Amino acid sequence: MAATNERDSCVYTAKLAEQAERYEEMVDAMKKLATLNVELTIEERNLLSVGYKNVIGARRASWRILSSIEQKEEGKGNDQNVKRIKGYRQKVETELSDICTDVMTVIDEHLIPSCSGAESTVFFYKMKGDYYRYLAEFKAGDERKEVADQSMKAYQAASTAAEADLPPTHPIRLGLALNYSVFYYEILNSPERFASTYSAFYYKNVLGCLVFSFFW
Repeated sequence: MAATNERDSCVYTAKLAEQAERYEEMVDAMKKLATLNVELTIEERNLLSVGYKNVIGARRASWRILSSIEQKEEGKGNDQNVKRIKGYRQKVETELSDICTDVMTVIDEHLIPSCSGAESTVFFYKMKGDYYRYLAEFKAGDERKEVADQSMKAYQAASTAAEADLPPTHPIRLGLALNYSVFYYEILNSPERFASTYSAFYYKNVLGCLVFSFFW
């Protein structure tokens, strides 16, 4: 009974924080729920995802803006401004790293071990792949390769589970196919693999289902 009350309290707090656009506190509430080591409902999964997406999204946008300004200042030869911007950008990168590490810890230690169904399993492996991909957006050298490899492994695990247990047109499976394709395009710099991955999925699964439905 106490666990149920705590769960309800976490969900209510997260919803309240979302309406108030206080996403860090929304994340805190859902992290607290995750530590109960229970399989999250669809609503709870979405609350967790929305909270983290808003927290990380603001920093990703900041990083892109700062990187763009930095390039412009480099083009003008304003070394002093470049130095200032670089320090600011690195501050944002530290925040991005902390958020992504936090997500991965919650997923690995609580969420995936609590999954009993394919839908939850695919959802959280996909989420894990996404956040490693976000790290790869700004990491360089060996660090970038390492997080890109981790992203690939997570997407592959999600794909294996999705192909085994989710219907081809399931929203989570469709979202996974899109994000996995984006990974190939943006992180591995492989437009050809991006096109082939998403096209193969689309023609094999989505159009196949439409044709089947038509003739059925």
